[in-house]
Amino acid sequence: MGKSIYLVRHCKAEGQSKEAKLTEEGMNQAQVLVDFFSEFTIDRIITSPFTRAIESTLPLSKARNIPIETDNRLSERILSTENLVDWQEKLAKSFDDLDIFYHGGESSRTAMNRGMEVVDELINEKEENILITTHGNLMSLLIKEFQPGFGFNDWKKLSNPDVYLLEPETSSVKRLWK
Repeated sequence: MGKSIYLVRHCKAEGQSKEAKLTEEGMNQAQVLVDFFSEFTIDRIITSPFTRAIESTLPLSKARNIPIETDNRLSERILSTENLVDWQEKLAKSFDDLDIFYHGGESSRTAMNRGMEVVDELINEKEENILITTHGNLMSLLIKEFQPGFGFNDWKKLSNPDVYLLEPETSSVKRLWK
């Protein structure tokens, strides 16, 4: 059996800031994730340091008695430090042009590369079943690395939470969340 990396998008949150907490619905969703993963083996949990990602993973961590590790490289991509009225249009362009970036932000390629650093390190670790909790844009970029056709419209279809299974040995990515 090969390596399984579960990519989890955080549950519903109060906002986009690093400190944004889960909503009441998001807290309930985090409990649902415990049930969802009941049939899956999880050896390790790594999450973005953002509060919403940690809170999304905490019930599973407690239920499985697996400590949460945080990794800054799993933080959400910053599109821009400016308030962009047309941010969705700019985000769409960034799926087509991986090197475009906006004021104070990072390109898709830069964000993808930092996320892939984590994935590449995990491929070489002894644990076989690893759960990563991150954010919609970064998760989309990680999927895009393995499925180049994954783009803006696919990002728009992501839910909170969402779960994809990445099997690096076969470059397979499939959505598990229904």
